[in-house]
Amino acid sequence: MNYRDYNSSVIDRWVKEGWEWGKPIGHEEYLAAKAGVWDVKLTPVKFVPHEWFGDLYGKKLLGLASGGGQQMPIFAALGADCTVLDYSGEQLKSEREVAEREGYFINIVRADMTKPLPFSNGTFDVIFHPVSNCYIKEVEPVWRECYRILKPGGLLIAGMDNGINYLFADDDETKVVNRLPFDPLENPEYMRQLNEFDGGVQFSHTLEEQIGGQLKAGFRLTDLYEDTNGEGKLHELNVPSFIATRAVK
Repeated sequence: MNYRDYNSSVIDRWVKEGWEWGKPIGHEEYLAAKAGVWDVKLTPVKFVPHEWFGDLYGKKLLGLASGGGQQMPIFAALGADCTVLDYSGEQLKSEREVAEREGYFINIVRADMTKPLPFSNGTFDVIFHPVSNCYIKEVEPVWRECYRILKPGGLLIAGMDNGINYLFADDDETKVVNRLPFDPLENPEYMRQLNEFDGGVQFSHTLEEQIGGQLKAGFRLTDLYEDTNGEGKLHELNVPSFIATRAVK
């Protein structure tokens, strides 16, 4: 089993165990979004500014690694034509269940985002990509694929980690012990740490890879914000460990 398949199976299990990012929204939240009251997250704490999206009605929107029935139902309620791509069958199951419950159509695609995305050039108006590329080793190919499948003027709205969390080997977050980059495929000690905390297979990425990779792909960065973990020592000290970006093709 390669590490992407392993991560898919781990996330499937997390969802069954009640993972925070695998709990679909309820009927009342969907109705509120239909009435114009809504918020979505890319990172643990902060909500994405509404002005980042503009009017989504009729827009073709891809939720990239965005399964779980949390954001796509909101976008569908706002009138977007939604497609969701994820590698976790359980996350996609939630998407299907919410769509059936609320009576809207969503195109559901199970695929590995490390491979060429199964869409034609210039397909989408918006790509919404919450924190998830920490589960893949190379991120720059993903940015190039995002650029390819977006229409001219299309939006890439993405959440990413900045690597800081991987400096620590335990939940106390008080002692820096790891050297970056954090790559468990190259360092067995890092794999041991992940196994101890049931973290799947994760990788740190630099801002050169994350933001620089978007720029190299051809995107124009228009806005960004930083965010914290939402809990733990780093959060208490207001240390940003995530970043969200808005970029335009």
